[in-house]
Amino acid sequence: MPIIEPSSYRSPQGLVGGHFQTIYPALFRTVNQITTQSERIETHDGDFLDLNWRVSEGCSRLAILTHGLEGDASNTYIQGMAAAFFRNGWDVLAWNFRGCSQEPNRLLRSYHSGETGDLQTVIAHALSTGRYGQLGLVGFSLGGNVTLKYLGDLGSAVDRRVVAAVAFSVPCDLASSSRKLEKFTNRIYMHRFLVGLRKKIREKMQRFPGELTDEGLDKMRTFREFDGAYTAPIHGFLSAEDYWQQASSRPVLPGIALPTLLVNARNDPFLAPACFPFEEAATSRWFHFEAPASGGHVGFVSLNKQNQYWSETRALEFLKSPA
Repeated sequence: MPIIEPSSYRSPQGLVGGHFQTIYPALFRTVNQITTQSERIETHDGDFLDLNWRVSEGCSRLAILTHGLEGDASNTYIQGMAAAFFRNGWDVLAWNFRGCSQEPNRLLRSYHSGETGDLQTVIAHALSTGRYGQLGLVGFSLGGNVTLKYLGDLGSAVDRRVVAAVAFSVPCDLASSSRKLEKFTNRIYMHRFLVGLRKKIREKMQRFPGELTDEGLDKMRTFREFDGAYTAPIHGFLSAEDYWQQASSRPVLPGIALPTLLVNARNDPFLAPACFPFEEAATSRWFHFEAPASGGHVGFVSLNKQNQYWSETRALEFLKSPA
């Protein structure tokens, strides 16, 4: 029964509360850009994905890192994880969702919480190099949901060179997480997300005249409103609720067929109780769940000379010796 308790994570003294533990890394952590080799690959539908690599001669292990909503491959949490893996003998590939690198993607559609095809494209491209006998997947928040859904949907059909996966701070039940983010105490996060999302909608309006309208866009304050007006219809869902149901990873967790760890902090301000899949872990051979008392959302701060956060140490531990 792979429920991991107690968790080994303890927040630093004085770093109290889920909101502070979420915001602290964005304000105070500095990490050098590790994945400095850029590559653009084409997708099957005529779009592109921008990849950022860090490789060493003769390395046969690769960690593929997937960022969260409105993030990108340069985010501190991605580069911190990249640095930890590279120091420990792994090549690293951090990739950008469509529209999340420096250039807008070509199509009206972009990315969403349940879009796993682009992750498959990245994995297939990495394996096509012929350099890697082992791949590890690491996903954060929305990128963690994509990672878990990819593994759950494919089950035993995942390429055997993908040996293990770790996901942090994952809204694996999108409906409950979206409702949690509607709360007044989370307005700072919603505002930040919507600023970027509004900008992208208006950019697409210029390139696809008549396809979209920004009527009511500035008044939107929730994912229910934005996903209902844009994410769902653009990507073929009937409504925000239909999108959340189909894109959530929790329903497919029982299908995971390789060692996988999900870490969700109990004080994560983004996550509701439905995002804590204890039952699935208790009955699974492969899916492990760890719920530290603290850590915030993509936080898990550690203070040390290496500037290595607990999440990075934990991911390395699990991918090195998956239970």
